Amino acid sequence: MPFHLHFGESDLLRSRFAVSPLWETQEAVRTLARPERHGYHLPWLRRVRGAAAGLDLGPLRLLMPDLGHNPDFLCPAPLSAVASFEEEIEAVRATPAEAARTDIALSLADSPGAAGTPAGRAMLADPAGAVRELADLLEAAWRALVEPEWPRLRALLEADVAYHSRRLADGGFERLIGELSPQLRWGGGATTGGAAGEGATGGGASLTIVGTHGDHERVLGGQGLVLMPSVFCWPRVVSGYEAPWQPALIYPARGIGGLWTEAADRTPDALARLLGRARADVLCALDEPAGTTALAHRLGLAPSSVSAHLSVLRGSGLLTSRRYGHQVLYERTPLGITLAVSQPLPD
Repeated sequence: MPFHLHFGESDLLRSRFAVSPLWETQEAVRTLARPERHGYHLPWLRRVRGAAAGLDLGPLRLLMPDLGHNPDFLCPAPLSAVASFEEEIEAVRATPAEAARTDIALSLADSPGAAGTPAGRAMLADPAGAVRELADLLEAAWRALVEPEWPRLRALLEADVAYHSRRLADGGFERLIGELSPQLRWGGGATTGGAAGEGATGGGASLTIVGTHGDHERVLGGQGLVLMPSVFCWPRVVSGYEAPWQPALIYPARGIGGLWTEAADRTPDALARLLGRARADVLCALDEPAGTTALAHRLGLAPSSVSAHLSVLRGSGLLTSRRYGHQVLYERTPLGITLAVSQPLPD
C-alpha cells in the first residue's frame, strides 16, 4: 500500500539533501540482523563480525519490525547537510519521554508479542530510561560498526548528493524524483487537509511511495522534504515520518555495488604499467566522485600521496574537480572513464 506526501509551493522551495551518520548506524544494525538480504554488504559483515559479537543490540532490534513503524525519534532528519553523529545523538537524547513512549508503542504494536516481552514492558513503563538506553546502544553501534568505515561511506553518500543536486538543477524536482527509485511516483493535484492537520495549501503536488506497509498520508505544510541517500537501506525507499518530526525520504545511494571493492582488485594491469600502480588505483577507485581523505582511507595511502596523484591525473585531463561543502570532489573525465574501464585486447 502506498504512502502519500503532499507538497505545497513552499515545500518545494524548502526541500533539501542531507547525509546522516545516525541513519546509517540504525540501518547497519538492521543489516546485521538480516544479512541474507544484503549481499552487497557481505565484505563489511565479515569485517565487523567480531565487533558485533560484543554488542547487545536486542532492545534496538525489538523496535525494528520487518514491516511497520520504526521509532522516528531514533533517527530524526538532520538539521544540516552533513551532520555529525554527536549532533544527531544529542537530538535523540533530548527526546521528551511522552513522545518517545508513543513512538515506541507504535513500533512494538507492529511486532506480534513484542509489547509483552520484558524489554517491551520496560520501555513502555520507563520511556525516559528507554531513550537513554537506546541512545547508548546506537552510540556503541556507531563506534564499533560504522565509524571505522565512515570516510568511505560518507564519500559515497556525498557523491550521491552532488550527482543528484546536478540532476535537480538540470531537470527539476519531478525528474529528480523519478531517478531516485522506481518506488516513487510524482503527480500534480491539490492537497487535502485531513491527513495530519498541518495546514495544507491547494494547488500542490503529491509524492507517492509504492510498495510500503500500510496507508500513510502527510501534508508537509511548509516544512519541505529532507532527501537522504543511504548505503544500508538498499533496495528500498523509507519514509513515513510522523509529526512533530520533519518529513524525510531515504533512498538507496548510487554506487553501492563497488562500495566494498578494493581498488587494486579492479585496476587493469595494463593501466597500472602505464600510470604506475598507485596512480592507476586512484583513477579506478573513482567510480563515484570522492575527496582526497576518502580515497586515502579506501586505498590505504597517505593523503599527501593521493593528493599528488590526483593533481597529476587532473593535469593530464583524466579527472575534473569541484568543491562541494567542505571538500573538493574529483571525478573521471570521459577519457579517464575510458582508461579505467577498458579491457585488454585478446591475444
